[in-house]
Formats: sequence, structure tokens, C-alpha cells
Amino acid sequence: MLKIIIVVLLLCVIVSLGSGLVFLFKDTDKPDSKRLWYALGVRVTFATLLVLTIGYGFYTGELRMGLNAPWHGATQQSE
Repeated sequence: MLKIIIVVLLLCVIVSLGSGLVFLFKDTDKPDSKRLWYALGVRVTFATLLVLTIGYGFYTGELRMGLNAPWHGATQQSE
């Protein structure tokens, strides 16, 4: 379940990045438009949630890295 949340948050960051790019090009003639700033705020929020979710995964042990990763156990057993 945690990995699905991480993928969804990553996709949200990418969509927000794309919307910010669209707003950057569309609002060049409107100097008082704040849509680009709102997209930046949304992207920073999603990125923060993503980092916190990954940190929670490492803290609880649901995500592993290094020699504890699942693919390392499979290679050691097959040798």
C-alpha cells in the first residue's frame, strides 16, 4: 500500500510540474496572474508529502535499501 501512495504522489508532482509549465507559457502576458505560484505551492506540498512518506517507509521498515533490499536476498540464496 505504501508503494502505491509513493507512486501516486510522484505522479502528482509530475502533473503539477506540467501544469506549472503550461501556466508559465499562458500567463506571460498577465503579470498579475498567480497560477504559476499556486502550482509551485502544490508541487512543493506534494514533494514534501513524498519525502515524508518515503521517510516513514524507511522508519517502519516497509522500505529497505542496501544489503537489506529484497533483490539481495534472492541473489544470496541462489548462489
